[in-house]
This record gives sequence, structure tokens and C-alpha cells, in this order.
Amino acid sequence: MSPSGAAGGGGRTLGALGTLVWDRIVERDRRAGPVEEWGGMAYALSALRAALPDDWKVLPIVKVGRDLAEEAFRFLREIPGTDVSAVVVVPEPNNRVELRYTSAERRTERMSGGVPPWIWPELAPLVDLCDALYVNFISGFEMELPTARALRAGYGGPSYADLHSLFLGITGVGERVPRELLDWRDWLRCFDAVQMNEDEFELLGLASGDPWRLAADALGPELRLMTVTLGPRGAAYVAQADLAPDPLTWRGRRGVEPALRARSARVPLDGLAREGDPTGCGDVWGATFFARILAGDGLEAAMQEANRLASRNVTHRGARGLFRHLTGRLSHVEE
Repeated sequence: MSPSGAAGGGGRTLGALGTLVWDRIVERDRRAGPVEEWGGMAYALSALRAALPDDWKVLPIVKVGRDLAEEAFRFLREIPGTDVSAVVVVPEPNNRVELRYTSAERRTERMSGGVPPWIWPELAPLVDLCDALYVNFISGFEMELPTARALRAGYGGPSYADLHSLFLGITGVGERVPRELLDWRDWLRCFDAVQMNEDEFELLGLASGDPWRLAADALGPELRLMTVTLGPRGAAYVAQADLAPDPLTWRGRRGVEPALRARSARVPLDGLAREGDPTGCGDVWGATFFARILAGDGLEAAMQEANRLASRNVTHRGARGLFRHLTGRLSHVEE
């Protein structure tokens, strides 16, 4: 089914599927108190609005627990150009995560609560409203593989997925632990473009011993682009050599088959890495990158802007007011 461009009046709609999480962030600096604030998809939604052209609106496709529903709607309505009509309230307790940082880039996560995953009959009428789709596996339980396959078959627009928490298992006490991604070939075929961080990329590479070769081999008729965030070293990508610059045309083109036609590059961070709170940087990066290629930027220009806004995110605590901070204005928190 092809997207309908439901924004109307010549505008376009970007669907944003993920999970709103209530974070408790324990800083690396023990002298600072914990921060409790919306996290998870909240970072990506803020970045999407900051990076998208004004004629795009954002349609969050999220389930929120009844216990935090009122607060969730209040937060979402603070982000301009956000349509909350696809937000579904469920009786289950909302996802909550405690993040404890052990270094600038390392942390432990413990999750409680949890909204149920989406199934295709629920998603089909919502994605039909969207010209493009951004998916972020915040919990790792947003959808199961059969639903992702149905999404691939039933949705006609371009899709970009941050696979992050698909690489995290969960213990009996809720601690998230790294794991290899089972059925990784099938997951990669479900989206036009995928994102992961360097640790996740290395886990993917365990299947072949060389993650960069694996990435090139994975490109084909379904997967067209893979991005890897590298922390203070910027980000890198592997793409089809003839990747069309406009994602809105991707599904109408035949993909190339062999990896021999892949191209890759690294885009370094412009300037020194900033000190602060790194929570949500990967979410801000991916949302900004996809928004900017939808806006017409080339891959490397979009990655430079994603590096810039992810770096800027480090200097803001939590997601409240982040949209204003990313756009260079004082946030409510800063005011």
C-alpha cells in the first residue's frame, strides 16, 4: 500500500514508531542528583521536529501506559508540528528505565513495566497515513519479526530503523544485557536503511568476523543503507553505490544485488566532543539524519548535521525542552 501523504495541503507526514520511556538517569558525577524525565522516543521526536522542513509534520506511533498517559500527552503537545492522533493508551504500566553511567559512553540499564508490541493490523491504518517512516527500537519489543515483515510488505514508503535495543536481552530483574541479534538477515531486510552503534555493529559482525564486509554483503533489493554511530569519532555509513538521493523514490527503484557496488565513508565530528549527558545521543543522531535526507541533504551533509545535533544534545539534561535547545533557543529548563 502506498503512503497517502495525509498531512494535506501539500505537506508530508513522517511516522515515528517507538517507545516513550520514563528515565531515571544516575549521572557519572556522584555529586549530581538523579534526573527523572521522559526519554527514549522523546529524544528522537524532539530531533525530528528540529531537523525536518516546516511542511512536514510528525506522527508519533507509540503506545503509552495509562499510569503516565496524561504526562505523555502533555509532553508531546509541547513539540510543535506533532500530531498525537496515533498515540494509543494501554492498561499496562509504561516503560521505565534506570540508567547508571560508568563512563562517558558506558552505562547499565534496568527496565520495568512495558507496553505491548504492535501487530500489523494495528499498524496498517497508521502507516498508511505516512509518507516516510522512522522506527526506533527503544525497548526492543516495539514489534516482533513477523510484524516487521508485514510492515515491509504492506508499507510503500521509505523506512529507517535504529535497531538499538534489538541487541539487548533482558534478565529476570530487568537488567539489559548485550546479545547477538538472532535472525539478523531477516531484520535487515525489513527496512530500507538501518542504524546501530559501534558495539552493536561489532555484535552483528560476529556472524562473519568482519562487520564492514557483512554490511556491504547485506545491501541489496531491500536494504539500501546502513549507518554506524561512532561516539566522539563521528559516524560512518555503507550504502548502495547508486543510492537515489531522495528516499521517497527508494521503493520505486530496483535495488542492486551484489556488495561489490557498495560505497562507504566516515564523517568525523566537527570539533571536539562535548562534556555532559550522553543519554539520547544515538536517538537524536538517527532522527536528524533521516530528517535531513528527507529534506534533500546528501548522505554526508546529513551526517554532519546529525553529528552536530547529537553533540549539542550532550549539553542538555533530559528530553524536556530539547526541541528548543536543538534549534538554538532557550528551553523551559534553561529558562
